[in-house]
Order: sequence, then structure tokens, then C-alpha cells
Amino acid sequence: MTTDTPARLLQLLSLLQTPREWPGGELADRLRVSRRTVRRDIDRLRELGYPVQATKGSDGGYRLVAGKAMPPLVLDDEEAVAIAVGLRAGAGHALEGVDEASVRALAKLEQVLPARLRHRVSTLQAATTPLTSGDGASIAPETLTVIASTVAGQERLRFGYRAKDGIESRRLTEPYRLVSTGRRWYLVAYDLDRGDWRTFRVDRVSDPFATGARFTPRELPTGSAAEYLRRSIHRRLDSNEYTYDVTFAAPAEWVAARLPAWLGRPEDIGDDDGGDGGGSCRLRASTSDPLEWVAMRLALLGCEFTVREPVALTECVRELGGRLARAGAPDLQG
Repeated sequence: MTTDTPARLLQLLSLLQTPREWPGGELADRLRVSRRTVRRDIDRLRELGYPVQATKGSDGGYRLVAGKAMPPLVLDDEEAVAIAVGLRAGAGHALEGVDEASVRALAKLEQVLPARLRHRVSTLQAATTPLTSGDGASIAPETLTVIASTVAGQERLRFGYRAKDGIESRRLTEPYRLVSTGRRWYLVAYDLDRGDWRTFRVDRVSDPFATGARFTPRELPTGSAAEYLRRSIHRRLDSNEYTYDVTFAAPAEWVAARLPAWLGRPEDIGDDDGGDGGGSCRLRASTSDPLEWVAMRLALLGCEFTVREPVALTECVRELGGRLARAGAPDLQG
């Protein structure tokens, strides 16, 4: 018999969080207490905010149902490891629909995981390789959880940062929010050294360190971190954007299914517009992504294509093709 009431309540709660109805007699047997004690413990859980529903009958039953608020969960070891691994996998690759809330959940869970479970999570993560589309940058989950913890705790964050031109620097910031665009994670923060708001690509952040110094959040000019990031990206696009025009020897539907959405949507070319009658399409869009990245994505498509403009992209495709051809040529001198 479990005489420790708090421990017995946690055990009872763990049982009730399994999606099924528990007869009172079975709960009493599991806990090795009387049915009267089970009824008292159920009342205590209700007082703590857990919505336990009772059913009438010869034996009576109990079920935990949805309430107005989210009460604390009780997880066993296997459940905790499974959730942590799932959150790490999603957060590390900035998958569509996995946003800041998931990172906050991961940060909270890893903060309370016992050392033995943290080791299991890390071991499983290191032993698996996810198959991703390659369109987004991979990020160490530890980086996201450190940043998320400083955002939630209003704690100054120091980290190394590699700019687009490759220049390395150290930054001391007041982190405001993490924002996911689906392909990438960004940190919106006040840069103390530069005395202004900045956005940082998290895949370029290294060695994040929570300083322990608390701060009072400043008022963001746009009021919304997502809106601030959107304006920041648009400003960069206006200065670095270029337009490309590419034709493919395949139907638009086929190309669209294999081309990342961020590269644009192709349209079929009719015979009157110069099509070859065998199903071809044309893509005209704009981007600020590096030419090399666009060339690689086009090469991975798996069909013939022709770059009409810009000239710089044409040259980049030729250079990539030559490099691949040389890499695949046999060593005639060996």
C-alpha cells in the first residue's frame, strides 16, 4: 500500500492520463488502497484543477477529460524521451508548422529531464539521420532551447554570429522573440553593442550563452516580431533581389511537384508561345538567395532546363556543370 499521499496522487494521475476509463476497483487494486481512498484522491485531483469525470455503475469509473485549462502532465520515462526526440527533430530543421511554441515546450521539457533521460535523448538524436528536403538550414536543438530560455526568462544573450559575407563577430543582445518562416529560424533582438534592433539567422549563431543578467523588454517598433522580421527581409530583398527566367522540358505540374515553393510557380508553355509540343513550362520569379543555391536546386530537378536570364545565373550553372563533369570523370592518369 502506498502511504505517501503525494506519490499516490501522482501515480493515480499517471494512470488517468491514459485515454481510457478506469473502474474504481481496478484503480484501488493498482494503488493497493481502498475504493474510499480512491474517491478521496479523485476529489483532491479535482481541487487541483484536474477535470476527472465519474461514471455511475456497479463498479463506477473515472476518466480524465478536457477542461478549461491545461493542467500539468505526468509522463513516464519512455513518453518523455519520445516527446523530446520529436520536438528536437522538428525544431532542428525548422519544419513548416513547428514554431516558437514547440521550442518553448522543448526548453521546458529538457530543463526538468533527469540526467539519464537527457543522455538517452542525445544518444538517440546522434544515432539518427533525418531525410529532409535540404531547403532549410539545420540547427542544433541546443541552440534553439538556449535562445528560447533567455527569451522566456528575459535574460541577456551572448553569442557568436557569422554574417552573410562570412565576417565573424560576438553579439550581446536582449532577445525578444524567435520567429520561424518554415525554412529558417530567426531571432529578433535588441543589439546592445549597436544600440538598435536586429534580426539574426539562428543557423549562423554559435555558442549561445545565457549571461544571467535580467532586463526589462523594450518596445519593439512594429509591435510584432513577425512583422519586424517581414519588413527586415523585404528591405534586404529590395537591395539584393534579382529576377530569373528559366524554361523546363517538362510540364508545369511535374516541375512544381519537385521544385521548392520558394523558387516560384512555373507555367505551361503553349505551342503559340514557343513550346515544343511535348510539354514544357517556364518559371519567372525573383529571389535574393545566392546564385549558387538556385543553380544547385535547378540541377537537382531531374529534367532538362535552360536559363534565359540573368547572365550571372547562366554562368553559375555552366560552372556547376563543369565542376560536376570533372568530378565524375575517370582518372586517366592513374
